[in-house]
Amino acid sequence: MLDGMRWNADDRPVLLCFSHLRWDFVFQRPQHLLSRATGHYRVLYWEEPAWTEGEAEVSATLTPEGVLRLQPKLPTEAWEGGPEAALRLLLDQILHAYRVQDPLLWFYTPRAIAFAGHVRGRVIYDCMDELASFKDADTDLPLQEHALLARASLVFTGGASLYEAKRGLHPHVHLFPSGVDTAHFTPARTALPEPADQAAIPHPRMGFYGVLDERLDRSLLADVADLRPDTHFILLGPVAKLDWADLPARPNLHYLGPKDYAELPAYAAHWDVALMPFALNDSTRYISPTKTPEYLAAGRPVVSTPIADVVRQYGACSAVQTAGTAAQFAAACDRALTCRPDWAAIDTMLAGMGWDAIWERMDALIRPPMPSYFTRPEYDVLIVGAGFAGSVLAERLAAGAGQRVLVVDRRPHIGGNAYDRLDEAGILIHPYGPHIFHTNSQTVLDYLSRFTAWRAYEHRVLAAVQGELLPVPINRTTINRFFGLDLRPDEVAPFLATLAVPASPVRSSADVVLGSVGPALYEAFFRGYTRKQWGLDPSELDRSVTARVPTRTDDDDRYFQDRFQCMPLHGFTRMFERMLDHPNITVATSTDDAVLDRSRFGHVIFTGPVDEYYGHRFGKLPYRSLRFEHRTLDVAQHQPVAVVNYPDEAVPHTRITEFKHLTGQVHARTSLCTEYPSAAGDPYYPVPRPENAALYRRYQALADAEPGVTFVGRLATYKYYNMDQVVAQALSTYDRLQGRIRASERQAAE
Repeated sequence: MLDGMRWNADDRPVLLCFSHLRWDFVFQRPQHLLSRATGHYRVLYWEEPAWTEGEAEVSATLTPEGVLRLQPKLPTEAWEGGPEAALRLLLDQILHAYRVQDPLLWFYTPRAIAFAGHVRGRVIYDCMDELASFKDADTDLPLQEHALLARASLVFTGGASLYEAKRGLHPHVHLFPSGVDTAHFTPARTALPEPADQAAIPHPRMGFYGVLDERLDRSLLADVADLRPDTHFILLGPVAKLDWADLPARPNLHYLGPKDYAELPAYAAHWDVALMPFALNDSTRYISPTKTPEYLAAGRPVVSTPIADVVRQYGACSAVQTAGTAAQFAAACDRALTCRPDWAAIDTMLAGMGWDAIWERMDALIRPPMPSYFTRPEYDVLIVGAGFAGSVLAERLAAGAGQRVLVVDRRPHIGGNAYDRLDEAGILIHPYGPHIFHTNSQTVLDYLSRFTAWRAYEHRVLAAVQGELLPVPINRTTINRFFGLDLRPDEVAPFLATLAVPASPVRSSADVVLGSVGPALYEAFFRGYTRKQWGLDPSELDRSVTARVPTRTDDDDRYFQDRFQCMPLHGFTRMFERMLDHPNITVATSTDDAVLDRSRFGHVIFTGPVDEYYGHRFGKLPYRSLRFEHRTLDVAQHQPVAVVNYPDEAVPHTRITEFKHLTGQVHARTSLCTEYPSAAGDPYYPVPRPENAALYRRYQALADAEPGVTFVGRLATYKYYNMDQVVAQALSTYDRLQGRIRASERQAAE
């Protein structure tokens, strides 16, 4: 270890940087910026730990630039308290040895907060990558980033996409795209000596340098190599999180291994085109490759896959082309071989991207006084949506975890689609169609019973078929009356078997129904209703749509068979009001979350449409909507049950609800709601088709990696849930969040 007294000889403040990379492995941002910081700071660079068979220790070496490299080494044997405990002990030893007090703490990785969070000092989070989206990422990274953001005074981001992702999470986020050391790369425009391991490779040459990991589109690389067998593709860099066997092997693909930063210009000088064949996946969603300006400084035209920040920053640059498919990429490589870029304009652009200028702009933000800790946000949690998911989580987080919660909803009321109110006649109605509570979960019932008493209610539905009102789901009564029979219960199943038209395999809703009850009942009860409800024939819908509706061989005419069937005694809205009546909860209706400053909130729970959250980046998720026509009649009762279905496709509506059956209200008049399915309007029902499920999975991947945001509920998870299922999902989500909250509190207390 270097002598602490000698290193500590002047009065420069200390900058302590934590990275997930070795110093000699970094040929980008940290090395450039920290080398320049040595003019004002004594800089320590804490590298990723290495493993040793010996004792835990830290080796210290001084770089020519004046950065003190600290390489922690951890024993391979188990350490009490885990690696974090060992790293914390080693860090404390270093701080004592070098007499470091109140340093400027510079984090390139949120993981370091686990062992360095106790160190006093101002904090900068320099976010180069969305590490949580990388292959084999630590599942604790989102929580660690949440803790780091709560501590940071400034947040820097290495690209525009990262800036957009982080700017709502902190009040002081600044965009600093990575720069370029033009003096290092411009010699590649001259005749530098040819590296020996590249000299024998024929032209034309297309080159890439960087880490070969999950960000490399290996399939694209193989396909382009096959499409251009006379072009040679050279890749420099270490292999990480992959085996060499995972890389495509072709005669014109050349892997030359890792190279020092100093060697790169000599290799690039003898390439015809520089490449960035990145995969379009979670790990590349936010990247802003430093290679782009470095390749340009070296005088090489660039062909890249359409990485968002490359398209945004270099879309108008004459030397940069982007292409998605292998055929397009190969064609772009052909064009790059003959392009004539405006290098004067490119050099003018690069002149403003030097590391010196970037450090000066950063330092101008750092030098003014900064708070030691980021002020606690105004609310611990923002919940978007005041329906079941949002309201349950608000109550639990406020009452169970002591969190300060703001609940917003763009509608002028709470309760979501379950909202109910008195109409002008004084009859309690459901403006968004009937909501009937039923569950098999004692836990869900017990939880909601804290906020409402119940009225026993068993839901029954009739269908207007052939001039009669017949029970739905289909039961023995339905079958006997429809066919004019008098079957005993034990005769129903054999009779239906004679009607059934089985399909193998069962793929669609039509297959389910035809294989259960046959064509006559399918046409009378299902086909027209389904075509109206979904705008699609049952043969075009997933089998799950009609699998929800059983066929019975007895006379049970209840629509549901759950253990608990009941309605809130005083209505759903009263139940929601009691749920949200807590001093830690603030409710703001008629409020669009898009206008809110996310820096006011520590965490966000989003219950709205997940595709809307991401600006419909991949296209809109398909939903079916409903139009409701409400009317009041001067009669005490209009129909014998709460809901009558109208399966006939010639009838434009699907069902009519009479609310007094649901509520038990006694009134001289009655109010009805007629439902008309629609392709436009508020989203109600996800359309269950394979292509829609595939589209949702793309949004789900974004949501899973989204820092500081939890997605809950029907719209956020693109799945049709019953009310009790949403409550169960919210309670389960609370259990997970509570564990994280307690862990953060323990960490802060330490």
